[in-house]
Amino acid sequence: MYSFKAYPDDDDFSSVAKALISKHPSLTEPGPQPGWFGWKNSLKFKMANFRTKLQKSGCDDVKINGGKRSKSNPEGESSSKNIKWPKRGEANYLPNLPAGHDERTLENARMLVVEELKKKIPNATQVSKMMDQTFPLRRREIVTKEPDVQSMVERWPALFTERQVVAEFNRITSKNLEGDFYKALDQHTPRFIELFRSKKGMSGQKLTDLMCHINWMSPDVTALGSVVLKGLPILLGDDSSEVYKTCYDTTKEEVLASVTVVSEDPQQQLLNAVHFQPISNAIIIEGGTVMDNIRDFPQAVCLIFGLIYALHLDYPKCMANTFTFIQAVMLGLGSKALPPKLLGLKNKLLM
Repeated sequence: MYSFKAYPDDDDFSSVAKALISKHPSLTEPGPQPGWFGWKNSLKFKMANFRTKLQKSGCDDVKINGGKRSKSNPEGESSSKNIKWPKRGEANYLPNLPAGHDERTLENARMLVVEELKKKIPNATQVSKMMDQTFPLRRREIVTKEPDVQSMVERWPALFTERQVVAEFNRITSKNLEGDFYKALDQHTPRFIELFRSKKGMSGQKLTDLMCHINWMSPDVTALGSVVLKGLPILLGDDSSEVYKTCYDTTKEEVLASVTVVSEDPQQQLLNAVHFQPISNAIIIEGGTVMDNIRDFPQAVCLIFGLIYALHLDYPKCMANTFTFIQAVMLGLGSKALPPKLLGLKNKLLM
């Protein structure tokens, strides 16, 4: 069980208990109940004891949650407070340092990446190799220390390139960000357009205004994708005005000074300046540009979603439904249990 998930949820324990008595019927418990409730509770205790042993042995992904309040540590924080575990389908939440390496050797590799990025034409293969090697160090720094984004830009400049955003997402989730994102977007676009056209009221008017930008005689795939990604927050009742921002180049500084999109952590702010056919697209986090010259709006949304995972950021509260829908429905990450609003849209989408 631990090889799949360090902190299984109730459904996970139930599925394992069912599989246990299915493979070994002689273990089925007598009585009118399904015959696996006792095994489910036993597995919960065994898993907790196993994590305790791993904490003592120094395993990073459970050690980070050690030191909670107990008889031997009455001054520690509550056992249910500030727990760090995979919540969005992360397959490699906090991996241990690779064998034969320590923080010093990996820090040296990090510095080599920084020096390589200073070259006019960096060696992309070498950069990717060292970014793979230093992933555990980088993940430990991000999850445990929660540094501000600008310090991450200085320490890990390669992380803010398109290639490495996609690669980092794959390291964390074992998913192909660009491939899965665009596949889902292309697959669901026709149905989304149908839902937009059938929507009534104020939301329907906003969606109608949004779709008037499309040339339906020869619709452009990128424009259609932009409409879907801008219309999704409207369907889900989110406010995207502070996350997706369009401005003229002459008013760029004014927009950056006046717009702040605050997530759960007040130190983390997200802004995306995009339009259907803009001259340029940029991603701004915590008031600073971290990526620019992005080719189009769908690509910008894809990359900012990847950066949220790479930097371990919370979703902006005003767009939480939209990002959760992209995560759970379009990319198939995390829990299958969705809030009613998201589940309703999912059912309509797949109808």
